[in-house]
Amino acid sequence: MDYSEGKLRASNSECTVREPLTDHSGLFMTEQLPADVMDVDAQKRAAAARALDFVQAGMRLGLGSGSTAKHFVELLALRVRCGLSVIATPTSEATRREAERLGVPLATLEEMPQLDLTVDGADEIEPGLSLIKGGGGALLREKIVASASARMIVIADESKWVSALGHFPLPIEVVPFGLAATRRKIEAAAAAVGCAGPTLLRRGNGGHALVTDGGHWILDAAFERIADPQALAHELDRITGVVEHGLFIGLAQAAVLAGASGVRVIERS
Repeated sequence: MDYSEGKLRASNSECTVREPLTDHSGLFMTEQLPADVMDVDAQKRAAAARALDFVQAGMRLGLGSGSTAKHFVELLALRVRCGLSVIATPTSEATRREAERLGVPLATLEEMPQLDLTVDGADEIEPGLSLIKGGGGALLREKIVASASARMIVIADESKWVSALGHFPLPIEVVPFGLAATRRKIEAAAAAVGCAGPTLLRRGNGGHALVTDGGHWILDAAFERIADPQALAHELDRITGVVEHGLFIGLAQAAVLAGASGVRVIERS
């Protein structure tokens, strides 16, 4: 593959499309990686490459945000240059710029309100495929795009697989106006469902509040463990001033996880 001048050029061998790997149960499978695939970035790229097996010609795609999703966009662009016909909606301005740079055809959700497949990363994934997302600050658009999709596949390295959500601070997107009142309600609602911990305003360059693509701020809630994600999500959804939260429940149908020993695909039953 040639990355010269910021563009992808594909060789004939790189345009070869593999048949999707399947098993009879549809629940779990592993694809072996080369022995030297050990570092986390290579694992992210391996997960992204495996997710391409789910992409078919003519699909309307949702493109996720973050470091793992960026690998997927790069590899998808290669397939597009090899002749794959798809059109995609990005979940952030950063993803939009990257997809445009690489030549992936784009449309907005206004132009294309129903999607076939969204591929996105996650900060945590638990065995029921509930997720924490929003570490990159794009949780609102990510959830809108995922909700508009017939199917969502989450891609990650093995470190994101957890027994219970919550060690990664939960991002909660809020309206700047009335922040102190909103934060107080969030902490009280979380305590009512057994989640205790501080909610800290996320700051960007220069120590100023990080502003999302939607013009909002983010509170990161350090709960350590979320015993009942659905109950917490319900409470957060009721709070005026909360725009969205990073609990993605019932949205992901499959997870593609890559580790030092291989790539596995887990389907939600």
